[in-house]
Amino acid sequence: MPEVLLSVEHLCKYFPLSGGLFSRLRPGREQRVVKAVDDINLSVHEGETLGLVGESGCGKSTTGRLILKAIEPTSGRLYFAGQDVTTLSKDALRQFRRQAQIVFQDPYTSLNPRMKIRQILGEPLRVHHIVDPAEVPDRVNTLLELVGLSLEHGERYPHELSGGQKQRVGIARALAVEPRLIVADEAVSALDVSVRSQILNLLIALRDELQLTYVFISHDLAVVRYLCHRVAVMYLGQLVEVAPAGALFAQPKHPYTQALLSAIPRIGDGRESIFDNPDLLVEGELPNPIDLPLGCRFYSRCPQRLERCRTELPVLQEIESQHQTACHLYD
Repeated sequence: MPEVLLSVEHLCKYFPLSGGLFSRLRPGREQRVVKAVDDINLSVHEGETLGLVGESGCGKSTTGRLILKAIEPTSGRLYFAGQDVTTLSKDALRQFRRQAQIVFQDPYTSLNPRMKIRQILGEPLRVHHIVDPAEVPDRVNTLLELVGLSLEHGERYPHELSGGQKQRVGIARALAVEPRLIVADEAVSALDVSVRSQILNLLIALRDELQLTYVFISHDLAVVRYLCHRVAVMYLGQLVEVAPAGALFAQPKHPYTQALLSAIPRIGDGRESIFDNPDLLVEGELPNPIDLPLGCRFYSRCPQRLERCRTELPVLQEIESQHQTACHLYD
């Protein structure tokens, strides 16, 4: 098995809430926080694509930014190629930035509208001194060709490109510094379906050609199934299931994962499957993220809940080979 490239241990990110005027009048009042990411343990192997899925607000994007050290964790450790990223100096962190890059959801707002594409792609080459200044134009041409754009596209501004072309530029900019890890945060969700498939195939081809590792954040389970080797499911800041993609989509273990897959519209051949059971669908609203329940965070919406789920927080544990879940049903 390939070596572990990225590992996070007990990673947490809590955002404090401002209580306004009345909280300042009562200084002894306890500070309330939103636990956006709460005790995440995860590893990603070299050359692997890990999908990170869950409802909006579950902490997927925050986890991606923590992995890139774009925001500081409240607690926990992040290791990249065996090195503790959380304790890096400013110079060492600059080197880490070269090895871990991001592709954003909105390709337009992530590009400087005042710069031509050639300038956008040349900037990271100059900042990180990837090549000599005289070699930058040739390297930009190579990057354009690598992502399926013509040299003529380099002379355009972002507003002169289509959505798919802009996302190709975003991918090329990430590749400019020769990274080992790319975090793709909803990288295809803003694109048309036909363009989406082209970008996904491009990501797969680049992964195989350049031996890249991806953390692919998405709410589109069909896309995740097509692209990813393993899938991690998040709910209210915590991981509830981690498994190989084939195993997770064939036999999901956690009730929340089962509910997610049951909600996917399907055109079938008349044969029944485990996802045709209406009892798997969840009802009700998410718990208040400021006032989380003591036990399982899915308790109030779970159709298979036990009494102990109300007060005991389940721990992520391996129940089958390479298949982990956090659920009292498997204790």
